Amino acid sequence: MNHLEETAERIHAHFEIATAVRDRALSQSRTLTRHCAHAIRAVHREEWDLAKEHLSECRQIIASLRQELAAHPDIFYAGYTQDALKEYAEACLVYALVQNSELPSPETLSLEFATYLQGLAEAAGELRRRCLDCLLRGEAVEAERLLRHMDDIYGVLVTMDYPDAITGGLRRLTDIVRGVTERTRGDLTLSLRQQQLERSLASVEQRLKDSGI
Repeated sequence: MNHLEETAERIHAHFEIATAVRDRALSQSRTLTRHCAHAIRAVHREEWDLAKEHLSECRQIIASLRQELAAHPDIFYAGYTQDALKEYAEACLVYALVQNSELPSPETLSLEFATYLQGLAEAAGELRRRCLDCLLRGEAVEAERLLRHMDDIYGVLVTMDYPDAITGGLRRLTDIVRGVTERTRGDLTLSLRQQQLERSLASVEQRLKDSGI
């Protein structure tokens, strides 16, 4: 029985440490998610320096997470940690896509492939928001560019036909991206047709004025 008690004490000590590490990881994950949300909001507001500041904070948090969880891979690969890392992937990809710069790779972001692809899928929703903002400002060319990126994202995601256990449920996200992309295409088409109609009406009105009618 003494041996059992010693074993129980060692288990208690391990669980105490694991619980403290988990609590710390939860707090860091929440902070990481907030910085990602602020970075994306800054991108939509075209506050580029602020967006970069938040992404820099994200990188520091991720480095800390990796260091602290090196001995606790079960916590690092837990849902809440990977969800926060997915948000980081989304923020970085949205920043790059809107800026029309080179996309960072999973290796550059130090992310697992599945987490990176989930972030890429989530980025499509933010591109739709940006695209609609462009249409409101009359920036049709930029809206078309963003739609092409959305098409490219879907084109990549749809090829990842692997079990959800491998991709982390990517198939559902891919279906969402398809719907978001098609709605955006419809919105863009409607907007372009309306602009064309307005130009045609303005042209007719001008000709009537010129002819004195």
